[in-house]
Amino acid sequence: MRSLGVQLITLFVASLPVARAAAQTHVLLGVDRLKTQLPAVLAGKRVGLITNHTGHDRGRTATIDVLAAHQDLKLVALFAPEHGIRGVADSRIASTTDEKTGMPIHSLYGQTQKPTQEMLENIEALVFDIQDVGVRQYTYLSTMALAMQAAADKKIPFVVLDRPNPIGGIIVEGNIREQAFKSFVGFYPIASRHGLTAGELAGLYNKEYDIGADLTVVKLDGWKRDLWLDQTDLPWTGPSPNLPKLEGVIHYPGTVFFEGTNLSEGRGSQNPFEQTGAPWLRAREVADAMNARKLPGVRFEAVEYAVLPTGRKFGGQTIPGVRFIVTDRERYRPISTTFRMIDTIRRLHPNDFKWSGSMDRLAGTARLRTAIENGTLETLLEEWERDEARFRELRKPYLLY
Repeated sequence: MRSLGVQLITLFVASLPVARAAAQTHVLLGVDRLKTQLPAVLAGKRVGLITNHTGHDRGRTATIDVLAAHQDLKLVALFAPEHGIRGVADSRIASTTDEKTGMPIHSLYGQTQKPTQEMLENIEALVFDIQDVGVRQYTYLSTMALAMQAAADKKIPFVVLDRPNPIGGIIVEGNIREQAFKSFVGFYPIASRHGLTAGELAGLYNKEYDIGADLTVVKLDGWKRDLWLDQTDLPWTGPSPNLPKLEGVIHYPGTVFFEGTNLSEGRGSQNPFEQTGAPWLRAREVADAMNARKLPGVRFEAVEYAVLPTGRKFGGQTIPGVRFIVTDRERYRPISTTFRMIDTIRRLHPNDFKWSGSMDRLAGTARLRTAIENGTLETLLEEWERDEARFRELRKPYLLY
């Protein structure tokens, strides 16, 4: 029989995050390359910049400051996506003025989501530099698409300063959004986890969906498709208040769908999007049922977690929950895993589980909800494998790395 010390060490090791590669690959961001290789379409131009707190170079100098100091262009306006220019807002944002530069900050997550012609009146080029998370439901690249449309309408250049997809560029997962479910969390019909960088997706949007913008992508240097962000030497900046850690981003392609239920997605806790819970959840029973499935690359742990008073669901309460723990992120498929979790919880709690009105919009289809209700989820997931194959083919001409 093993000693207690050995048992504790074994449990500790089992609970560690997925092992990281020892060697980190040197990568230059688009904004790093712009400093020495300014695209010709920006030379001498009055420029508007779409960015937030994630827009910075390798040394964390804000892209705002990089462009403001550049001698060969003039930065004249800023545009803010969801969560605002500083990335701390958790609701609709208003247009304002940047305290440091005195420039106008136009909100693209308030009364308008597409830059208006009034906003662009004195602008001769638009630049986009925001860290995405690699998921259709995240709004930053919907903002990019609408800004590309506005640039095309005005016939001014649109430049993307590229950044890595933090969860790699290999894995594609989930369905292609159906046309009837177009929304700001599903702007164009792409796979839920697309495996593209912002620059690659801009190229796909521009041609496949007839935007017709004068598009330039300032490419990454050194990034390869199989690299996760922590396998590079780039600094990590949480892209929004509820995704402070890369671990949460790894789960997010799946756990975002808890927003479409009456379960917590972990917002307001110390591990947002890494766990789910509710006051009525029989967490141990759910964790055991999910572990019995032996899904690849993940295990489940019954926990209790506190939700801040400001949490959207169960604020100020401590609730039972189930934490997702990655054991092999190359094999882990968070989307299908989460759907199986929702299916399990619904079957175990038929009187407590409820859908929210956002599930069909998040899923880009009503078929997910009805498949879970009708007991045909596995059949639907098999069908979605064909969607994944279709999207892999669609994206091929637009891969830059």
